[in-house]
Amino acid sequence: MKAAKPTPPKTLDRVISKMGLGSRTEARAWIAGNRVKVNGKVIQNPDFWVNPERDKVEFDNRPLEKKKFRYLLLNKPTGYITTYKDPEGRPTVYDLLTGVTDFLSTVGRLDLDTSGLLILTNDTQFGERLTNPDYHVPKTYLVKAATLLTDEQLQRLRTGVTLDDGPTRPAEVTRVRDAATKSFIEITVTEGRNRQVRRMLEAVDSFVLKLVRVRIGGLEIDGLPLGKWRNLSPAEVQDLVAASRSTKGPKLKALPPGATIEAEE
Repeated sequence: MKAAKPTPPKTLDRVISKMGLGSRTEARAWIAGNRVKVNGKVIQNPDFWVNPERDKVEFDNRPLEKKKFRYLLLNKPTGYITTYKDPEGRPTVYDLLTGVTDFLSTVGRLDLDTSGLLILTNDTQFGERLTNPDYHVPKTYLVKAATLLTDEQLQRLRTGVTLDDGPTRPAEVTRVRDAATKSFIEITVTEGRNRQVRRMLEAVDSFVLKLVRVRIGGLEIDGLPLGKWRNLSPAEVQDLVAASRSTKGPKLKALPPGATIEAEE
């Protein structure tokens, strides 16, 4: 039987962030404010190396403890950005999380003019698996195109188009309906490039008028009102874990039902 590999050391700000207490930016501020100790000594350097298995880390004189993993589903409206704070003062998705006191990170991003399904969590490994293109987790969008799309244009989207950062993977594309001068399509991609669907439509000589993410893996909005959030159930989390399994990258273990999840009752 092989011995378990030791946990590699991490910088102090990363250790605090991994525990789900806050972002690395917040952690660095707390460290600079003399609120963090390692083995009884105040540390002011956020890049100080820590061995999580051996070193005792304290925050405000209390031992650092990992919070329960939490997973939220938000139906994001347009007009909100997905960063925690915006220097320009624009509204962020965190303004919509009424009653949520845990620090949660968004799993990927939706731009200002895109609405729909957004997951937030303090489980960083889970978030990485859903966003890393190595794991091919499908993400599905409804698109209102500015023009009538021909069958040839749809086929180009299916087989992959070339963007400024390289060719895209093949996509699943379905024509939902056509209006007088516009097409409505459903498109599923397995990458997470910046503004990818918008750029793909531009690559076939059209552009997006409206974009809504409706599905990640098998998870759908399911009638959740716009601007509202709910906890994911343990079964939904397990389904997303299964969707992210791959031969590449670090292994993501299945979670015992409800064991470390703050979920819907």
